[in-house]
Amino acid sequence: MSKNSKQTSQGVGSLAARTLQDPNASQIQRSLAASALAQRGTGKQTGAEMEDVAARALSSTRSAQDTRTLAASLVSQANKQR
Repeated sequence: MSKNSKQTSQGVGSLAARTLQDPNASQIQRSLAASALAQRGTGKQTGAEMEDVAARALSSTRSAQDTRTLAASLVSQANKQR
């Protein structure tokens, strides 16, 4: 299985931290933010389940811009062979 070496950027990491501190953030936003932060500065990749959640968030026209930003970051860090 090929390894994806991409990591969460500083900007997306900051967005993720703010999202987790926001009492009005949805459960989806919190999940995406937590996954993005878990990959900040590590070699971890997005898991298959979280990749599916992120892909659905990206394809939904109702997703907020911050949600789409977090989701895009996670999809880009997924395993290249999936």
